[in-house]
Amino acid sequence: MRKVLSWKIITFIIIGIGLWVTFMVTRPAPDWHKGELFVALPPSELDVDAKFELELATLFAQRLHLKVKPVTMDYDQIAQALATHKVHMAAAGLRSNSSPSALRFGTSYQTLSEQVICNDKPPKRLKDLNKRSLAVIAESSQENALRTLAEHQPDLHWDVRHQLSVPDLLKEVAEGKTDCTVANEEQIATARNFYPQLDDVFDLNTQSHLAWGFASDVDSELFNAASDFFETIKKNGTLALLIDRHYGHNERLESVDAVAFVSKTRTVLPHFKRWFEEAATLTGIEWQLLAALAYQESHWDPLATSYTHVRGMMMLTDDTADRMNLNDRLDAHDSIIAGAKYLQLLKESLPDRIDDKERTWMALAAYNQGMGHLEDARVLAVKSNLNPDVWSDVRKMMPLLSRPAFFEQAKHGQARGGEAVILVETVRLYYDMLNRLAPEEILHLPTAPFLGLHLPQLGQIPSLH
Repeated sequence: MRKVLSWKIITFIIIGIGLWVTFMVTRPAPDWHKGELFVALPPSELDVDAKFELELATLFAQRLHLKVKPVTMDYDQIAQALATHKVHMAAAGLRSNSSPSALRFGTSYQTLSEQVICNDKPPKRLKDLNKRSLAVIAESSQENALRTLAEHQPDLHWDVRHQLSVPDLLKEVAEGKTDCTVANEEQIATARNFYPQLDDVFDLNTQSHLAWGFASDVDSELFNAASDFFETIKKNGTLALLIDRHYGHNERLESVDAVAFVSKTRTVLPHFKRWFEEAATLTGIEWQLLAALAYQESHWDPLATSYTHVRGMMMLTDDTADRMNLNDRLDAHDSIIAGAKYLQLLKESLPDRIDDKERTWMALAAYNQGMGHLEDARVLAVKSNLNPDVWSDVRKMMPLLSRPAFFEQAKHGQARGGEAVILVETVRLYYDMLNRLAPEEILHLPTAPFLGLHLPQLGQIPSLH
């Protein structure tokens, strides 16, 4: 009898927990005035689109003195989540210029071309798409773009995929598992860094005006606040800065460079990863950024030497090595630690008012050309009515330091400023790629004396120094 009662009690408890969980999951989000803004985000948290949208939404929430509560969901869940008020808004790169929608769209913040990409040559005409197998993410901007085209091309057909992101489909196309898909120009540019075979595209001649989505009965105060927010960040340059921060480094590599980099993350980087992580712990600079810088400088070759006599994994000069108390520039571990500390020193030399990411990009430029030349570029930015605390403005000035009309007036003279821009933008790309590679693709291997390792392409390599 006791066993029967105990099982009944357990059953009631399980049912009660289930009902409580169901209630918590399905109940509407709290009133946003109470301090939390529930935001639907794209399905892949590691995707660059999701990172961009989250930063944008966070800035908006901060303006309203709210805390963002991100809710990752598939595109085909967003409309229902908004209609039932599970979230207050959707920051998911939604196409606002499609056929009538149940959603209400805010101000468009980005306009991108939609393109067909295939695992071989894409079609050259829209009607030829009917001869191909085409798959897109359900209720994504890409499916809505196809729906718009289908109004004039009724034979156009496609398959919808669920519980995937656009990068997932692009990967399937690159691996030959899917024939064709549709993605916007930035998504394809990012994917090419990992899959250079995603080469030719067919432009659908339809642009997506991306905007935040709201329920049709959205609180007008929230909707108007979002409109004011975008008006402000468009005028003060914040929107352009965010777009540059997340997408500005795309298409910096030739396909052969991208292939080599991805290959070496699996064959060479594992031997040094622990040391980059150690340097990150010492300096607070992400190991992925330090590894990206090291690859740009030496291709992770501890014996690298340039014609200007900078040497080692982090390609340090004699003066810098002495400054950082580095005795042997060809010691991979010590070079990584010294290079990381030097980059940290450069960051700390810049004004605290500068955003951390902007300070990082400018510190990288100084790593390449010296702090004096960076300061000259920042002075030029002020004279040109640009922001000296924003890398996207300073990088416009750096190449001018090689022209007499500019460097003759600069405090620190002539510099190869264009080379610093190339370094920073390429490091940004490698950094982004390392952040989005699966952890299992960069395995830890036991550290060993360097001479015992069989690493490719050791020896002298070209350098920007």
